Amino acid sequence: MATPKKKPVAKAKMAPAKTMRPVIVRCRSASPHFGYLSGRNGSEVTLEKARRIWRWFGAWTLSEVATTGLDITKSKIAAPTTITLLDAIEIIDCTPQAVQSIESATWAQ
Repeated sequence: MATPKKKPVAKAKMAPAKTMRPVIVRCRSASPHFGYLSGRNGSEVTLEKARRIWRWFGAWTLSEVATTGLDITKSKIAAPTTITLLDAIEIIDCTPQAVQSIESATWAQ
Protein backbone atom coordinates (compact mmCIF):
# COMPACT_ATOMS: atom_id res chain seq x y z
CA MET A 1 0.00 0.00 0.00
CA ALA A 2 1.41 3.40 -1.04
CA THR A 3 1.87 6.12 1.51
CA PRO A 4 -0.03 9.30 0.74
CA LYS A 5 2.17 12.21 -0.24
CA LYS A 6 2.28 15.13 2.14
CA LYS A 7 1.29 18.48 0.77
CA PRO A 8 4.05 21.09 1.01
CA VAL A 9 3.49 23.64 3.73
CA ALA A 10 3.46 27.20 2.47
CA LYS A 11 6.11 29.34 4.13
CA ALA A 12 4.72 32.49 5.73
CA LYS A 13 5.64 35.51 3.65
CA MET A 14 6.53 38.85 5.06
CA ALA A 15 3.90 41.41 4.16
CA PRO A 16 5.48 44.22 2.16
CA ALA A 17 4.84 47.70 3.43
CA LYS A 18 2.61 49.83 1.18
CA THR A 19 5.14 52.63 1.43
CA MET A 20 8.37 52.42 3.34
CA ARG A 21 7.78 54.68 6.30
CA PRO A 22 10.51 55.83 8.72
CA VAL A 23 10.28 54.08 12.09
CA ILE A 24 12.23 53.23 15.22
CA VAL A 25 11.97 49.57 16.21
CA ARG A 26 12.58 48.43 19.77
CA CYS A 27 13.43 44.76 20.30
CA ARG A 28 13.66 42.41 23.26
CA SER A 29 17.32 41.54 22.76
CA ALA A 30 18.79 44.12 20.37
CA SER A 31 19.50 47.82 20.39
CA PRO A 32 16.80 50.04 18.92
CA HIS A 33 17.02 50.64 15.17
CA PHE A 34 15.92 53.51 12.96
CA GLY A 35 15.05 52.67 9.36
CA TYR A 36 12.42 52.39 6.66
CA LEU A 37 9.92 49.60 7.28
CA SER A 38 9.90 47.36 4.22
CA GLY A 39 8.10 44.32 5.64
CA ARG A 40 6.63 42.73 8.74
CA ASN A 41 5.54 39.22 9.75
CA GLY A 42 4.47 39.06 13.39
CA SER A 43 7.46 40.20 15.44
CA GLU A 44 9.85 39.86 12.46
CA VAL A 45 10.54 43.25 10.89
CA THR A 46 12.74 44.19 7.92
CA LEU A 47 14.22 47.68 7.69
CA GLU A 48 15.99 49.35 4.76
CA LYS A 49 18.63 52.02 5.41
CA ALA A 50 18.58 50.79 9.02
CA ARG A 51 20.80 52.45 11.59
CA ARG A 52 21.43 50.90 15.00
CA ILE A 53 21.04 53.46 17.78
CA TRP A 54 23.83 52.55 20.20
CA ARG A 55 23.43 55.54 22.49
CA TRP A 56 21.31 58.67 22.31
CA PHE A 57 21.26 62.07 23.95
CA GLY A 58 18.79 64.94 23.66
CA ALA A 59 15.71 62.81 24.40
CA TRP A 60 14.60 60.73 27.37
CA THR A 61 12.64 58.03 25.54
CA LEU A 62 12.57 56.39 22.12
CA SER A 63 9.16 57.98 21.59
CA GLU A 64 10.80 61.37 22.06
CA VAL A 65 13.65 60.41 19.69
CA ALA A 66 10.99 59.45 17.10
CA THR A 67 9.25 62.80 17.61
CA THR A 68 12.01 65.39 18.05
CA GLY A 69 15.22 63.59 17.08
CA LEU A 70 18.44 63.42 19.06
CA ASP A 71 21.64 65.32 19.83
CA ILE A 72 23.85 64.15 16.97
CA THR A 73 27.03 65.49 18.57
CA LYS A 74 26.83 63.03 21.49
CA SER A 75 24.75 60.11 20.17
CA LYS A 76 26.27 56.95 18.64
CA ILE A 77 24.49 55.80 15.49
CA ALA A 78 25.71 52.97 13.21
CA ALA A 79 26.12 53.05 9.44
CA PRO A 80 23.02 52.27 7.34
CA THR A 81 22.30 48.72 6.22
CA THR A 82 19.38 46.37 5.54
CA ILE A 83 18.41 44.30 8.57
CA THR A 84 15.77 41.79 9.66
CA LEU A 85 14.94 42.03 13.35
CA LEU A 86 13.41 38.88 14.79
CA ASP A 87 11.93 40.11 18.08
CA ALA A 88 10.37 43.53 17.55
CA ILE A 89 8.13 44.61 20.41
CA GLU A 90 7.51 48.23 19.44
CA ILE A 91 7.39 50.11 16.12
CA ILE A 92 7.31 53.89 16.46
CA ASP A 93 6.62 56.17 13.48
CA CYS A 94 9.11 59.03 13.07
CA THR A 95 8.36 62.66 12.31
CA PRO A 96 10.23 64.46 9.51
CA GLN A 97 12.17 66.38 12.18
CA ALA A 98 13.37 63.14 13.78
CA VAL A 99 14.26 61.60 10.41
CA GLN A 100 16.40 64.62 9.50
CA SER A 101 18.16 64.47 12.87
CA ILE A 102 18.92 60.73 12.81
CA GLU A 103 19.94 60.66 9.14
CA SER A 104 22.35 63.57 9.65
CA ALA A 105 24.18 61.78 12.49
CA THR A 106 27.67 60.67 11.55
CA TRP A 107 28.45 56.97 11.82
CA ALA A 108 29.87 55.79 15.12
CA GLN A 109 33.59 55.09 14.93
